[in-house]
Amino acid sequence: MSDPSRVAVVGVTGYAGYELARLLLRHPHIEKPTFFLRGPHANVHCLTDLFPQLRGWGDAPCRPLSVEAIATSGAEVAFLSTPHEVSLELVPALLAANPALRIVDLSGAFRFRKAETFTKWYKLPAPDAKALSETVYGLPELYADALPKARVVGNPGCYPTSVILGLRPLVEAAWINTARGIVCDCKSGVTGAGKDPKRDTHFVEVNENFRAYNLFTHRHTPEISDHLDLASENFVFTTHLLPVDRGILSTLYVWLGPSRKIEDVEALYRKFYAGRPMVRIMPAGSLPELLYVTHTNFCDIGFALDPSGERLVIVSCLDNLGKGAAGQAVQNLNGMRGYPETAGLI
Repeated sequence: MSDPSRVAVVGVTGYAGYELARLLLRHPHIEKPTFFLRGPHANVHCLTDLFPQLRGWGDAPCRPLSVEAIATSGAEVAFLSTPHEVSLELVPALLAANPALRIVDLSGAFRFRKAETFTKWYKLPAPDAKALSETVYGLPELYADALPKARVVGNPGCYPTSVILGLRPLVEAAWINTARGIVCDCKSGVTGAGKDPKRDTHFVEVNENFRAYNLFTHRHTPEISDHLDLASENFVFTTHLLPVDRGILSTLYVWLGPSRKIEDVEALYRKFYAGRPMVRIMPAGSLPELLYVTHTNFCDIGFALDPSGERLVIVSCLDNLGKGAAGQAVQNLNGMRGYPETAGLI
């Protein structure tokens, strides 16, 4: 499909929402993004009034948020960069109001195969059953074939994207000795906590500090479990807050069985991600860094193997606002509409 798309964006005032606006305004196949605002911003007429840095990037009209306004806007795809509670209400309402509309939801509301998984971990009402049945988990490296017909795409979380991409080749090859445990040691920039003010993300709390949080209770745990086919008791997922704006670095520790050679590990990853332009495999012995992925949609993966060939460390690195959120949402749009996977991203 080469025709340009019209898109609607809800929730543009957050960090991921702004990143999404920035990408869509320069996307070669987007005809006219329209931004829908609520609350104190409902009367804003142009996005440049909120973000002057976007002046000169093209038309960025804003309208007050309503289901009817989106359904009748002419948009073919709606992006929801909204809180989980808002997406729970908007997704089924929009699908009912416009049967032709397709949705990319950046919240956690439609990421899980089973509704009870969401209610258990998020302590919120279950997502609409019909909408959930029409949802595809939006990790293109794994589920690209399902995107062209997807009515709803549940955009993955930033941490799970880094962990799943880092471990999936080993899981599918059955190279991991799961009985010896898996450790996912993950670190994120502060934008991953969202834009709403919180005590723990004030400058003086974050600057020159480094801390772990939500041990054994992080909401992204079941995404990792679902898409690596691992029971939660078979891995440890620990998250940390870095004193930087953006970026995620996940260090993943596994035991292999039987032992392998480093060139075999590299070959496995290169074969698995062949033709997937947003995943860059580092040469054996080289490791990713935040500096190389921030402000991009790449996930860089590198690894090191101990002399026994049994202990493997994988480092998976991405931008939490790029491949971990807005960039991945655009990558999903490309898959849904038949555009080149890298359109608007490189």
